[in-house]
Amino acid sequence: MAAAGRLLPAVTLVWAFAFPSMVSSRRDVLKLGDADFDYLAIEHDTMLVKFYAPWCGHCKKLAPEFEKAATKLKGTVQLAKVDCTAHVGTCTRFGVTGYPTLKIFRNGRDWASYDGPRSAEGIYQYMNKQTGPDSVSLLTEEDLQIFIDHCDASIIGVFSGEEGSRLSEYLKAAGLLRDQFRFAHTTQKNLSSPYGLHSEGVLLFRPPRMSNQFEDSVVIFKDFLTISSLRRFIRDHIFGLCPHMTLENKDRLRVRDLLTVFYRLDYKHNPKGSNYWRNRVMKVATKYVGRGLTFSVANKKDFQSELEDDFGLGTSDSGDLPLVTIRTKLGHKYTMREEFTRDGQSLDRFLNDYFMDRLKRYIKSESVPEKHSGAVQVVVAELFDPIVNDPTKDVLIQFYSPSCPHCKKLQPVYTQLAKMLSADPTIVIAKMNAVDNDVPPGYDVQGKDQPIRYEGGRELRDFLRFLRREANHSPYKQEL
Repeated sequence: MAAAGRLLPAVTLVWAFAFPSMVSSRRDVLKLGDADFDYLAIEHDTMLVKFYAPWCGHCKKLAPEFEKAATKLKGTVQLAKVDCTAHVGTCTRFGVTGYPTLKIFRNGRDWASYDGPRSAEGIYQYMNKQTGPDSVSLLTEEDLQIFIDHCDASIIGVFSGEEGSRLSEYLKAAGLLRDQFRFAHTTQKNLSSPYGLHSEGVLLFRPPRMSNQFEDSVVIFKDFLTISSLRRFIRDHIFGLCPHMTLENKDRLRVRDLLTVFYRLDYKHNPKGSNYWRNRVMKVATKYVGRGLTFSVANKKDFQSELEDDFGLGTSDSGDLPLVTIRTKLGHKYTMREEFTRDGQSLDRFLNDYFMDRLKRYIKSESVPEKHSGAVQVVVAELFDPIVNDPTKDVLIQFYSPSCPHCKKLQPVYTQLAKMLSADPTIVIAKMNAVDNDVPPGYDVQGKDQPIRYEGGRELRDFLRFLRREANHSPYKQEL
């Protein structure tokens, strides 16, 4: 079986001038520690706390976005941070085991884990939804129109009166789901009649800018209302046939196999141009509904680094024409190499090839080494399966970042381990650069048992103890 050792991310040091705006945003993030966390946290109705370590690369990447969000949310939601290397007690008390960890606190109490976006705008939008009522009460037609005229979808419950059990259940659902969706309710049934709902129920309004000829802009829910049934209804209808994927909602869209068309999409300044390409995508997409693939459009500029790093595509590769990718929930990736034609025929051919299993997966990989040198076997993505998934061998593989100080510190111990076991042909000690190679999701092991994550110490004896316990093939197992 394959054992996977995952190490801490690389640390990047950056020297920068502190401009006044940067200094101001830093002041907007409240510093908390063991001595003052409890009495300062209780002063805030809603607070987002970042638990971090100064050496953590992901924390460094998040820091400027967190500071910008703190400035935008100033006076509404307090953002705070705790250095877990200096305040171990507080971090341990709240169950922090990795960095960065973000948690939402209400009146000093640990309320929920934050699982929203990590961009400044995403944090702002997510946390802004944590303020105000769970569901907005609508009394007039004007109230309704103002509420649904929004860049996000709107969910409106319609009820007979304020005391009904259905309204109570709806408000509970709104309280649980408010961080993801916008809720309102009304007891004025005349407000829902123009949309085909003449009794109690729920209306889901898709954003006005996404209106199109291929699907309804309003979807009606008339089933028995429970938290589960409402959540399921929203999940199945919120995005429609071809939603606008953003940095904030991408994770929710990618729980399914997803085709995305990237182009110069800008609904704020060019809604007509943005829908020009989307309508062409939707015309083709209607032929493939129900076959397990979902569709989306996105701004090419927003995903520039992802297109380059994950798909090998530059944003200038197609000029003004869209780029098309597919990313499955298992992490398999495909790109459309043919130019996007305005009649949609090239997209249709790409989809037909995908469903006929005629497309070659895109895998980011370093060049295959000309020869194996050194005790530790170097693995690249193109050779992952034949080496790591060899059913006749036990493989311990380290996924590392070239700039990670922890990885560099481990190198001599790992090399010593490989040399010690080099005489055993059934054990492979390997490593793969996880920055420049695609790591198979879940390590995608086929033909063998699931990989076992190594979470032990970093001394030679720790590795030997692990291999003695887990190796299946070595004739020297008792001697390890």
